[in-house]
Amino acid sequence: MSENANNATKISTNELQARLQKAENIRARDGVVWKDKYDRTHTIMAARDLADGAHVRLAGRVTALRWLGKLMFGRIYDVDGEIQFSMSREELGEEQYRFMKANVDLGDFIGIDGELYHTTAGELTVRVAKYEILSKALRPLPEKFHGLTDMETRYRQRYLDIISNEDTRHTMKMRFKMLRLIREYLNANGFIEVETPIMQVVASGAAARPFITHHNALDADFYLRIAPELFLKQTIAAGFDRVYELGKNFRNEGMDAMHLQEFTMLEWYAAYWNYRDNIKFSWDMIQKLIMDLRGTLQIEYQGTKLDFSKYEEIDYIARMNELLGVDILEFSDTDALKKQLVAQKMFSADELEPLKSVPAIVDFVFKHKLRDQIIQPTIVYNYPAYLIPLARRNDTDNRRIDIFQLIVCGAELIKAYSELVDPIVQRAAFEQQAKNKAAGDDEAFNVDEDFLRAMEHGMPPISGLGLGIDRFFSIIADAPTLRDVILFPIMK
Repeated sequence: MSENANNATKISTNELQARLQKAENIRARDGVVWKDKYDRTHTIMAARDLADGAHVRLAGRVTALRWLGKLMFGRIYDVDGEIQFSMSREELGEEQYRFMKANVDLGDFIGIDGELYHTTAGELTVRVAKYEILSKALRPLPEKFHGLTDMETRYRQRYLDIISNEDTRHTMKMRFKMLRLIREYLNANGFIEVETPIMQVVASGAAARPFITHHNALDADFYLRIAPELFLKQTIAAGFDRVYELGKNFRNEGMDAMHLQEFTMLEWYAAYWNYRDNIKFSWDMIQKLIMDLRGTLQIEYQGTKLDFSKYEEIDYIARMNELLGVDILEFSDTDALKKQLVAQKMFSADELEPLKSVPAIVDFVFKHKLRDQIIQPTIVYNYPAYLIPLARRNDTDNRRIDIFQLIVCGAELIKAYSELVDPIVQRAAFEQQAKNKAAGDDEAFNVDEDFLRAMEHGMPPISGLGLGIDRFFSIIADAPTLRDVILFPIMK
């Protein structure tokens, strides 16, 4: 933890004792320091729409106090706004006025009862006739809470960040609005929200290293899910035509600005669609979300102007063949592919050494030599079948799969494909993954017999899609890291 963050959490003994004494003063007068409720007539935001003279009962955290002899001004806050209030010794009475001055600090919660008016400076204010101390804060707000800048404190004590920074409040509220809009869009288009297990017997659904946890009652190891895919497809097999889940996934991999081990993923599956149907549907949804949240399809992300009114298309296999000068569909020998890349001076042998399979190497090349160069919204399609063992093979060439990714600013936002529903091909793909795993590829899939059994009972044509919520929203919100758009990000 940084020194600034440490200082922000410290409280002097004298200050703690002073606040504890004030709490005892409140207890002596009211009987209770931390009250159980307060009946409001309006929220702060709703009160701001009322006319002068309206009676209100409001509540919030005290963020400012200014004493001017017989008159004082303060402010109370909630996540949607602030409002000024005033108290006069003459209207409140000497005892009430002095008790407020002696015992209420910044950070405390109070309830105020009075009428609205505008000051001579034109600011909407509550003229307080009665007040109630609702909750005593034993720790003060940071000295510079208006614009808290220490990043460690902002992430570890997000509540202080939200109180202090209007930009953070705006970002978090916009994220929650986006989640609501996504649900509304999918529900309106015939999708049903479902829930699938987070603890799973088999780690599958994506190429990723899983977290392992132990179930004491069953005395068995389980994996935290890396994707809900296999369960969602079983839901389609059960007869639900369109399903989605909006929830957490876990991947035990490296951390950087665009990768966290716990992240929010939207996945949906639609019976009787192929991947082209998903391109159209997802693009329409993305455009609607951006318009609803930003008001324009031309937005800026970290100084780069992005145009979401259109997208480009790139053929993955054609572009990779052009880059490598060979047909990537023909490679099956890991060592030969590494030698090819080293001979072309594209990578060093040390860089390639950890990669234990052809799929891992090809994916590595794509991410470092092509994906990073893609800035504007781009649909990348037509991938080798060995990259995605759960995707449907192309009818004219079974070495290819019907898949697309939406890439923006070098980041994968969407991965979607026509699903593999052939149990014979699926078993062979799982078995190849098992071989890759045995060879040292710790991101390869395990064989999932339960899923294969469901597939053998029959599945309709399906297309599924995964959208990384955190990454997508970071672009909409113009945030440089995923931690800036997550309410409580993982910290060391």
